This record gives sequence, C-alpha cells and structure tokens, in this order.
Amino acid sequence: MKKISVVMLLVAAVAWTMSSCGGKTQQVPFDDGSDTVDMTALQDPTIYGVCGEGSAMNTLQIVTDLGDTITLDLTYARENNQVFGGLETGDRMAVVPNSKKTEALIVVNQMALLGNWVMPNPLDGSDEVGFRIKEGGILEGIEQSTLTYKTWRLVRGKLELISIREGAGEEEEVNLYDIVKLAPDSLILKDGEDTYEYGRQQEKKPLSDIKLEEASEDDYKI
Repeated sequence: MKKISVVMLLVAAVAWTMSSCGGKTQQVPFDDGSDTVDMTALQDPTIYGVCGEGSAMNTLQIVTDLGDTITLDLTYARENNQVFGGLETGDRMAVVPNSKKTEALIVVNQMALLGNWVMPNPLDGSDEVGFRIKEGGILEGIEQSTLTYKTWRLVRGKLELISIREGAGEEEEVNLYDIVKLAPDSLILKDGEDTYEYGRQQEKKPLSDIKLEEASEDDYKI
C-alpha cells in the first residue's frame, strides 16, 4: 500500500510540474503533421484549351488540353471587363474559373497576345521599345539594350514576363502584370500603381516598295 501511494504521489507531482510554471498553465499542442503546406491552394486553377464552336456572347465552350469540353458562363467576366482579346473559334484560351468550374472569372485569348508590342522610350521618347510575344512561351525584346527577355506565360489571368537585366548576373527578373486591356492594336498592363500602354508595332515598308512620282515638264518650269 505504501509503494502504491508513493508512486501515485510521484505521478501527481510530475503532472503538476508539466502543467504549471510560475502560476501559468502551459498547453503543449498536439503535433498531427498539419504544418505541411497545402499544395492545392498553390496550384494555378487556370484552364487552358481551345475556344469551341458552341461559344456565344455570354457562354464560352472550351476544349481543354486534357480533352474535356467545358461550358462556362461569361456573365461575371463580361460585367467586370475581364474578357481580354475576344472569342474566336479555334483560338487558344486561358480561363480562370470559379471553384465549381461553371463560371469564368477571367478570360484571356492567348492568340490575341501574340505579336510585337511597343511604346515610346520612357527615357527620351525617341525610339519605340517593347517586346515580342511568340508561341511556345518565347519572349524577345524590341530595342532593349539593357534587358534580355526570356519567356512569358499566363498565371491566374495575369501576364508573367521573365527577363535578365544587364549587370545583374544571370539572376532572372520575374514581373507579373494585371491585364487591363487587350485589343487588336492595344495592350495595357498594370504593375501595382504603374500602368504601361503598348501599341501593336506597325510593319515598316522597305524602301523598294516606295513608289516615287515621275517628274513632269511642269516640275522644271520657273
């Protein structure tokens, strides 16, 4: 009996020591491994595919890269000016849907992004500078002496441009822009408080295509 009483006293003493310190109760959290990162929250929900024939004013039918055909309501995206580049059957699209994949929140026509986009040089306005967006994520600079563009992609409806700045070693510079406007001849991007307005670069005709007017006798009269 004495041995049992001693053991019980020791157990009680240990329990009291572990549960109190300086008059304050300390609770030790149970480690159930919940500190792991929720990877599903980090995944890009964007649906990539081709605009289907069943698309209409307020409906987008998209044939995904996985082979599924999904129809999404465009009402929300239309009302919030989040449809960029328009809808054209056969064009590649990037769509951010709601959680149930019944409604489109952001729609970007990737084909409308392709091409040369330029703006006046912000330093002196003398030259046009910008970038060339090509298929396959290829990105090239236009009259960029200190910046080498590498790749581009759409992430959650935003345009990501990756480049390397001269003098910064091989460290890549990643810029993520909100698309404000995407029209046939206009691309407006926003990065925080800064807004960048680009126009589609016009092709320059070679000198050989310029036709000169033939001289006439009247040109030599004084």
